Amino acid sequence: MAMRCGFDIFVLLLFLCIIGVNSAIPPKIFDVVKYGAIADGKTDNTKAFVRAWKDACAYGGRSRVWIPKGTFMLGSVSFEGSCNGSMAFLIKGTLKASMDPRNMFTDTWIGFRYVNNLTVKGGGVLDGEGNVAWPYNDCRTNSQCKPLPATLRFDFITKSKVLNLRSINSKSTHFNIFACEDMEFSHVRLRAPANSPNTDGIHIGSSTNIKISHSIITTGDDCISMVSGSQNIEIYDVACGPGHGISIGSLGRSHDHEYVKGISVRNCSFIGSDNGVRIKTWSPSLYSVASNITFEDIVMQSPSNPIVIDQQYCPSSHCYLQGESSSAVQIKDVTFRNIWGISSTKVAVNLQCSGAMPCKNVKLINIDLGYNGPGGRATSMCSHVIGSSYGKQVPAGCL
Repeated sequence: MAMRCGFDIFVLLLFLCIIGVNSAIPPKIFDVVKYGAIADGKTDNTKAFVRAWKDACAYGGRSRVWIPKGTFMLGSVSFEGSCNGSMAFLIKGTLKASMDPRNMFTDTWIGFRYVNNLTVKGGGVLDGEGNVAWPYNDCRTNSQCKPLPATLRFDFITKSKVLNLRSINSKSTHFNIFACEDMEFSHVRLRAPANSPNTDGIHIGSSTNIKISHSIITTGDDCISMVSGSQNIEIYDVACGPGHGISIGSLGRSHDHEYVKGISVRNCSFIGSDNGVRIKTWSPSLYSVASNITFEDIVMQSPSNPIVIDQQYCPSSHCYLQGESSSAVQIKDVTFRNIWGISSTKVAVNLQCSGAMPCKNVKLINIDLGYNGPGGRATSMCSHVIGSSYGKQVPAGCL
């Protein structure tokens, strides 16, 4: 009998070694209320949230940081790994940003750093309280503008998901993604007024294999922006508007050899946005590359500029004092396919490439964009573009 018992223990230990000890540890919930958080909308709960995160991160099994229903005020906070098991941050209630100046003039409201297998979800709301802060961030009218925090910032996160969340009135960018890999964003709703400054929906840089789907973004800047180091980005079933569209760039301003490549934007809609699909580069600029980009199966519902390549991008008035200049960003292998709807301006296709570095292998395939305003039918404008057009071309193609 003793020999049989010893054999059973040996088999159990061998099994645990094969499947991993962590899988034998049951999941555990870490409720922020039990750590002292108070859902009254005015108590600073930052310390309670950090204590809950640290205990969850140290736990060897699947950890669940639980934010129940109610309104929890939270200051600027960073939740860091590495953690001993998979992590979930489950938001059922509302997180409300602090308006304390010590928390307002920074780059992060809620940050996650160096975490693998992270899930952030729950159907809750992130309220950035941006309406009080925006006057500080509008550099168009305020020469003393200050940086304001992104609502959610992800740095060095891998194999993770963000699902079923709402973000409203972000002070700056709603979601900022930097140096991340294998992340999925799905069923998120991001909202800020059309005139709110720098409230990008999702901003991506130096990240690989990012998917964004089944989401609605209404904001005051780019719905989605992809800057240097963005590669293998898949965006589908996203509704954008108001906002500045889905943009690649701007590129070429800060560093030589910036790159964006492997971008797919499909099955998306643009509703009353300033732009639709856009590639923008600074002029003058340093050498950079944007390549292997596809925009397809897209509905335009009265955006101002449905299809745009802008290699003279410079939103400040001082740019025009520099005289003639050209972008050194090479744009190549770009396809616009099956794009239809209505433009709110006469120029529905506007491809303005660099005289020093013309766009290469640009394709327009089955474009059908009407215009119902004064001045006749929709038109297209192209400059320094090497490419071709196929299928229906409304407005008449300029390639």
